[in-house]
Amino acid sequence: MDFIGKRYNDYNSFIKLHFGERVQKISLDVGFSCPNRDGSKGYGGCTYCNNNTFNPDYCEPQKSIAAQLQEGIEFFAKRGKNKKFLAYFQAYTNTYSDLESLKAMYQEALSVPNVVGLVIGTRPDCIADEVIAYLEELSKDYFISLDFGVESTNEKTLLDINRCHTFSDTIATFEKCKDKGFHLGAHIIMGLPGESKNDLIQHAVELSKLPIDTLKIHHLQIVSNSVMAVQYTRNPENFDLFTLETYIDFVTEFIGHLRPDIVLERFISEAPKELLVAPKWGGIRKQEILDRIDQKLKAKDTWQGKYYDLKATIHTVL
Repeated sequence: MDFIGKRYNDYNSFIKLHFGERVQKISLDVGFSCPNRDGSKGYGGCTYCNNNTFNPDYCEPQKSIAAQLQEGIEFFAKRGKNKKFLAYFQAYTNTYSDLESLKAMYQEALSVPNVVGLVIGTRPDCIADEVIAYLEELSKDYFISLDFGVESTNEKTLLDINRCHTFSDTIATFEKCKDKGFHLGAHIIMGLPGESKNDLIQHAVELSKLPIDTLKIHHLQIVSNSVMAVQYTRNPENFDLFTLETYIDFVTEFIGHLRPDIVLERFISEAPKELLVAPKWGGIRKQEILDRIDQKLKAKDTWQGKYYDLKATIHTVL
């Protein structure tokens, strides 16, 4: 097969095609909580979680949404490449409130000049029907993307990491949200404890059944001040963490099993050095890792969807 561009559907190309130019996300932290932190479903959060690994310096919940966005816009404006921006409600669960409060926050973000849409990070068990209906209306005038933390398609794994929702919840929520005019994204973590390589490849099969537009993939990182950091210190033998080389080899195989039309938004996540416990890949730059993924795909002569089996991924909603 001949390739003019990348051997997978990359997010930057998708954004440029949609908007006709580069568009930068601006991360926000507006002080949301999470149902497995505040007791409504559980306590302590997901075992891998420390939300401080997400947030840039300008992203502080005591600042207003408009102030965070303006600081972020000024930060990226120094590079002189972006004229349009997406407000990225990132930290914790950003649909976990009543509709009127959510409306006020989303509208504040959209009122900032040059903000052309919203990206909303949330959980499959934390979005009410009325919120879905409201986002459907917003999507008539703005780019709206819902980014759901799926994390694993394995029910036992979700229980073990204290996720407090099931993959069945994920399936049901995606079915409710499809065909509403907004984009649907999923996030998956590779290498959670107890998952074999076959389990990880099965994630590609199960994710391909969902009506997702975009997918974020990254390897498991153990970060300080998380339950998993304690588990790792006590029983490191329970973890099979990727080296850089094994991850590049794995993720290029994983891509081959994905539905060909899914836009791949991310392959790695970079926890701050001061918080990262393991694995440590020696400070290699993100772009170099992406280049090596491209090179490995070419060396293997593989591409997104090469092993995709439509019949195996047909999902019937009962």
